[in-house]
Amino acid sequence: MKQLKIFIELTRLDKPIGFMLLFWPCSWGLAYAFYFDQDLKKNLFFLLLFFLGSILMRSAGCIVNDIIDKDFDKKVERTKNRPLASDKISVKKSLLITLMLCSIAFLILIQFNKITIILGLASMMLAFSYPYMKRITYWPQLFLGLTFNWGIIMAWTSVNNLISFEILLLYISAIFWTLGYDTIYGAQDIAEDEIIGVKSTSIKFKENIKLFVSFCYLISSMFLFISIYSIMNLNYSIILLISYILSLAYQIKIFDRKKPTTCLRAFKINNLSGLLLYSTIMSLSLK
Repeated sequence: MKQLKIFIELTRLDKPIGFMLLFWPCSWGLAYAFYFDQDLKKNLFFLLLFFLGSILMRSAGCIVNDIIDKDFDKKVERTKNRPLASDKISVKKSLLITLMLCSIAFLILIQFNKITIILGLASMMLAFSYPYMKRITYWPQLFLGLTFNWGIIMAWTSVNNLISFEILLLYISAIFWTLGYDTIYGAQDIAEDEIIGVKSTSIKFKENIKLFVSFCYLISSMFLFISIYSIMNLNYSIILLISYILSLAYQIKIFDRKKPTTCLRAFKINNLSGLLLYSTIMSLSLK
């Protein structure tokens, strides 16, 4: 039971918000693709595969991140008790677990078509280079947006076997969504990150952080609307779309960079935001 607890802490399975934020963009891509291919059985099967893949890859990504950030994590109150930072597990054993998770994820990946497999393999470069970004740029959240939302394109190509302009618009929208919510998340650690030398948009825009997040969510909403409106009739689903946008606005309202608990609470609302957008696109895709 002790080893199981360490494994859960290492992979963050006890914090599902992480893999859900990786999964929701995949679900949006599949919902969007359903508009063109009304095979519900295939769509739901792919949804399950992407869900499992999101859990596996997010878990592997967390381990790699913790290996690279081991020394940093020891100096931050929120992360000092992570298994690697507290020496509950060795780096060697952690790498073996990562290899196991990636191997299972690869078995899932090869269920898709060739272009999706290539995109999936390419995403590994993004995923495992992300932890280094906070050392060299104030924009690691932007890089996370590129990485975490790659599943939109993969999900789309898994059904349509090509990349379209509309899905790229949705991808850009999701990048700004991630840029916003991860800036909120990073606001929890501003003081400690500044001391240890870690960079983030939370630090770069700390004096105008709400304005920056508002800008990110506004740009995200604009690209989302253009992506949807270019091929779909909003009809009654406008209510769901407005609900999604309101969930973003509510996050901006409640978080305070000087109160870490409000940042975490606002960040977690994005799980609901992801569900609302999936429901919006899926309802629009139903014919």
